[in-house]
Amino acid sequence: MTSTFASFPPRLQEAIVSRLGWTSLRPVQELAGEAILAGHNAVVLAPTAGGKTEAAIFPVLVQLMERPVASVGALYIAPIKALLNNQEGRLGTYTEMVGLRRFVWHGDASPTERRKFAEEPAELLMTTPESLEVMLLSSWVPVARLFADLRVVIIDEIHAMAGTDRGAHLMSVLERLARFTTNDVQRIGLSATVGNPAEILEWLCGSSKRDGLVVDPPKVPSKRAVGVLLREDVTSIAQEAGVVARGKKSLLFCQSRAVTEGVAQRLRGQGTDVFVHHSSVSLEERQAAEDRFHHGKDACIVCTSTLELGIDVGDLDLVLQSNAPSTVSSFLQRMGRTGRRAGQVANTTFLCDSAGSMLQAIALVELARDQWIEPVRPLTRCWPVLVHQLFAMALQFGGVTAEMAWEQLSRVPDFRGIRRNEFDALLAHMTAEDYLFLADGQYSLGEKGERQFGKKNFMELYAVFSSPQLYRVKSTSDREIGSLEQGFVDQLVESMSSFLLGGRAWTVDQISHPERIVRVHEAPKGKMPKWGGFIPQILSYELCQKVKAVLTSTDDYPYLDDLGRGALKEQREDLGELLRRTGDAIQIDDGGAHLWTFAGGRINYTLKYAFEWLGGWKAVADNYELRIEGNGVSHATVGEVLRKLREPGFWEDSQTELELRKRLPEYRLSKFQKVLPEKASAEMVGAYLLDVEATRGWIGGRS
Repeated sequence: MTSTFASFPPRLQEAIVSRLGWTSLRPVQELAGEAILAGHNAVVLAPTAGGKTEAAIFPVLVQLMERPVASVGALYIAPIKALLNNQEGRLGTYTEMVGLRRFVWHGDASPTERRKFAEEPAELLMTTPESLEVMLLSSWVPVARLFADLRVVIIDEIHAMAGTDRGAHLMSVLERLARFTTNDVQRIGLSATVGNPAEILEWLCGSSKRDGLVVDPPKVPSKRAVGVLLREDVTSIAQEAGVVARGKKSLLFCQSRAVTEGVAQRLRGQGTDVFVHHSSVSLEERQAAEDRFHHGKDACIVCTSTLELGIDVGDLDLVLQSNAPSTVSSFLQRMGRTGRRAGQVANTTFLCDSAGSMLQAIALVELARDQWIEPVRPLTRCWPVLVHQLFAMALQFGGVTAEMAWEQLSRVPDFRGIRRNEFDALLAHMTAEDYLFLADGQYSLGEKGERQFGKKNFMELYAVFSSPQLYRVKSTSDREIGSLEQGFVDQLVESMSSFLLGGRAWTVDQISHPERIVRVHEAPKGKMPKWGGFIPQILSYELCQKVKAVLTSTDDYPYLDDLGRGALKEQREDLGELLRRTGDAIQIDDGGAHLWTFAGGRINYTLKYAFEWLGGWKAVADNYELRIEGNGVSHATVGEVLRKLREPGFWEDSQTELELRKRLPEYRLSKFQKVLPEKASAEMVGAYLLDVEATRGWIGGRS
């Protein structure tokens, strides 16, 4: 049987051998090459640094070599600009070594470079979904000519897109681009970790008629080193990280910008170079961290998930994790940053400051040992992106009919659950509210739509997703340090307030609201900023059930330290016996009742609103329990509400749906949510917080 490598044109074979020093392809590259050259859509799975990029780009280069194009023949799409920049040199090498070109289009590309590309397009265009939207909406970009012979699109880190508004936007843009070519555009998704690749492939295919294939070669078992250490607080975490990381190159992942800043500040001065990497640190600072880290030997980057998505920072010795991420996928993605060198073992050390985060870390490790990874559920009723696409199409074409919009948008998988009558009702609502204007059968932007989204030449439409109003932070030497959200800036007082950014404490000198600039000088100490909002973090049912299993078992976990073992023993003594009993796990104390479900956030929030309706009590939900407070709360009354929840037909009753939805908080999950009718807006929040079907299953399984 002829190998994929042997089927490559001689010029590509020679370049791979001479330029890269390879004499063969990896299994994933052989299998992916065969599928792609056969014309299939594909989802290609391989661990971090497993060769996925080459698995996709080499057969695409073959197609471009054998059938030359006069415009863009292939798209490479990354979910974030940082990953795009990181891949720029690699894909540039691969195209150049066979006489082809690539161009990177994002916000940092100069107008001169973009215009030159528009006149003489490269065969491979590297970009982000948002930049593709900019191209479609720019009157000077010859989109029809550029994409007239588009043949293939490669989507990197596809698991970060599917099931999100950003994924719905990407699919919408791809379907709009597909209208400019007569080709059935081949779609290739790359992912390191995903639990339901067949479902992701179906979503990726969209309107394409090509056959689809999941490329998932057998995994070679490899050693992994895991540690879960319990410490008292953030200061103790930083001290431990300093000891563990000394003399090595490491990444320390944190779950929020606040913790990132706090850990970084406390880690400095312990003998290790410390850099900070998160979305509010300036591009200049992030790049400096990446560059210095590449060439250092004793360095630690304290980061959020900005360094989770495949961005190459060179060979790593250690991955450290402050507390625990919310998914097995994130844990494996982060661990996969290590173990790339021969003889090195992939590793992660969890540094936890509470028993709760320690239990979550254990559950993640045990689920990974069971080879379980979260499925990514594609959307079917993505209302905010549907609103955005109506605006975008109206702007792109100067007006759009309902028929044209429906014909185009109904192709997008993320809108397939929205019926035509609901679509028409949305158009009617947007017209009545003056977001759209209807004349001669054409919908264009209404006065309210232009006022809210037309500022700065419609930048609010180009920037598809909610982005807070940011103030730039500059030092006395005019060096840009990063940015702060307006809500935080509004609490600052000149010459008094201090905060952390870039791992250092800063004191406010001056705030210029017209320029949106905060001028600061370095201070010896600072207070952590109050990053983020109040929307709860939702953990999965499977993760929470694994936490319950940890509490009810007698297993010892060799990766747990002595402090952790002591805390686990206490937690088991406190809850283990109750959770092992049959029936509902209800605890009564002076303040009310605890209903321990370990069912995850969405089931517990569904139960919360049902209890508040039926019992007239206050209920507080998290991922593990329901805390019920009010007059008459007892084992008997809580049990009576649970009995009502188990009655046949309760969850199917329209009154139940009405009562749950009217109790939902007014979370704003998208800047386009305010454009929606009230019912669709409530549906959005309900889809985030509630899961009636899963709740019915959980309730029924315990009857």
